[in-house]
Amino acid sequence: MKVYSQVVLIVILFTVFGCETNIENNEETPVSNIIEQDTIVPVAKDSIIETSKIPEKIKVPKPVKTSNVKLDSLGLEVYLKNFGLVNIQEVEPSIRVDLKYSTTDNFVGIDMYGDLTKAFCQPDVAEKLKKAYQYLQEEDSTLTLLVFDAVRPVFVQQKMWDTLKMPIREKTKFLSNPRNHSIHNYGAAVDISLTTKDGEELDMGTPFDFIGKLAHPREEKRLLKEGKLTQKQIENRVLLRKVMKKAGFFNIQTEWWHWNSCSRNTAKSKYKVVR
Repeated sequence: MKVYSQVVLIVILFTVFGCETNIENNEETPVSNIIEQDTIVPVAKDSIIETSKIPEKIKVPKPVKTSNVKLDSLGLEVYLKNFGLVNIQEVEPSIRVDLKYSTTDNFVGIDMYGDLTKAFCQPDVAEKLKKAYQYLQEEDSTLTLLVFDAVRPVFVQQKMWDTLKMPIREKTKFLSNPRNHSIHNYGAAVDISLTTKDGEELDMGTPFDFIGKLAHPREEKRLLKEGKLTQKQIENRVLLRKVMKKAGFFNIQTEWWHWNSCSRNTAKSKYKVVR
């Protein structure tokens, strides 16, 4: 009877730890197969994609209770300001804002921010955006920047992650795992486009949050040759890249709209994650 109990115990332990190992492996994303949303592409090496090393074991942060944050404009604004973030339009009023995650016009089709209409980010990131706007005026004074998203609290990132129903290896092509903390979660990344000062958005070839190769900057030459993008659409993207890079931002090669102010490691060392 004693031997039988020991065998049963061994089987139970094997089952429990075996399952945990499988879950861990399924949640890890091989660098060779996936380009993370927060992959940084240095300005001088547009054709090179650098991926940060994914740790073997990721410490899971404590879950955030979204009930602690009132999803009305005043409550969420106060919440973001408490992290030392600033309203981008208070730094440069001419920049336009259309928070797509305060609408259902986004790739998950859900309003994530409630009544919030203002875009917040780190103070030094807002200053970089102001510089990008000034550089844009030198190129074309009829245009301005259009911000779709800036800081994205982890509780919103988690809600987006849970809503997007697809295999993890596919999901991480479009969205950073909340466990890893996106650069958006630090208020150090922006999703952005160009628009006229009258509000006419420039044609970039795809809408914001488009899932597919048409949105990939690294595919532009081929897509132009195949007639899937026009010369004007690419010129608009090039203009956006020119002013954003000059201001100190770095783009990624899978989303023309996504811009990082710094690397993930730098964000970790400089800022608090906005939960």
